Amino acid sequence: MNTRRAQIVVLGGGYAGTMAANRLGALTTAGDDTADVVLVNPRPRFVHRIRLHQWVTGTGIAEHEYAEVLGAGVRLVVDTATRIDPAAGHVELASGQTLPYDHLVYAVGSTSQPVEPIPGGAEYGFPIAEWEAAQRLREHLAEVAPAAPITVVGGGLTGLEMATELAEAGRSVRLVCRGAVAPTFGERARRATRRRLDKLGVEILEGHRVHVIGPDTVTVAGADGELTLDSAATIIAAGFSVPDLAAVSGLTTDPIGRLVTDETLTSVDDPRIVGAGDAVALSGSAFRMSCQAANQLGPQAADTVRAHLSGVEAAPVAVAFLGQCTSLGRHGSTVQPTHRDDSPLDWVITGRAGATIKEVVCRSVIWGLRMEARRPGVTPTMGRPRQIAEAIGGAAVGGERGR
Repeated sequence: MNTRRAQIVVLGGGYAGTMAANRLGALTTAGDDTADVVLVNPRPRFVHRIRLHQWVTGTGIAEHEYAEVLGAGVRLVVDTATRIDPAAGHVELASGQTLPYDHLVYAVGSTSQPVEPIPGGAEYGFPIAEWEAAQRLREHLAEVAPAAPITVVGGGLTGLEMATELAEAGRSVRLVCRGAVAPTFGERARRATRRRLDKLGVEILEGHRVHVIGPDTVTVAGADGELTLDSAATIIAAGFSVPDLAAVSGLTTDPIGRLVTDETLTSVDDPRIVGAGDAVALSGSAFRMSCQAANQLGPQAADTVRAHLSGVEAAPVAVAFLGQCTSLGRHGSTVQPTHRDDSPLDWVITGRAGATIKEVVCRSVIWGLRMEARRPGVTPTMGRPRQIAEAIGGAAVGGERGR
């Protein structure tokens, strides 16, 4: 008997979305051909976001062809989703087209924090969270004299990676932090990070806020008052925001616009919508925005969709953090091992050993996507009960491998 194939749309081709699409790709080649899977992404190539700082400085690549990381059973649509219509069951695209769906994976990811609140930020600041912004910065730096001072705003992991990559390339760099450097690290890891910054000659301004960004200056304020400093490029790495797609679509969001889901990643508004990655908040709370969380949430979002298709109860999400790996140039790194909840342990791996671990992590992200593309279900998931795995096809969805 012929039955209509389910239409599954995945919004966002980053780490979580690509992983989810690859896992769902098994449905396009199953014996009963149960579904069509479409991945919608604004760019025709996959952006390896955790290497954007390397792309800026010319020490690495941050793009891959989707043919390298996306399963053959997934159709790529290069377009931007502008609105989800849950009542009609379709997605409106910037091109004017609409895509119908039976199930939708919301994995639109994150963007840089808006720079508009900082006077001059929109005109002269350089965010780096997205491919287009990183390309703009790369082109700008090509015109900046090697000795000209560069300011990086933000003492978190992204700011640290950008500042040290530039410093190791011989640039004059200052790092402006609202609080302390590396606030998510434990004290030992923070001390090791500061030693590396000092070795590379990075000037550190802790406890300072940026007040104004000019074409070749930056004004900061701290306990010592206000300072206007030369800055040939002011790079904004002060955290992440999310697209407003869920909010403009009338879906429930948290205060910063993340889609609110239950513990199975299912939208609290519509059981046909499942979330994954940075743009999702589970029961009002959220994991740290990171590829580490995204690579775990993507497969579990796919498993939840498969459970819904099979008419079984979806399992609660389970994510375990292992550490925070931060490159500090090509020859150094701070690896802060963590508890499962992402809180720091009291030990640290640094130097070339840390740099090797970080490089393996960056490469393994692409390896993992390729493996899931070729063998959907190979990526282990944590806490997946046996009966759920068996009901939706244990061997094809990871089964007990993640336990």
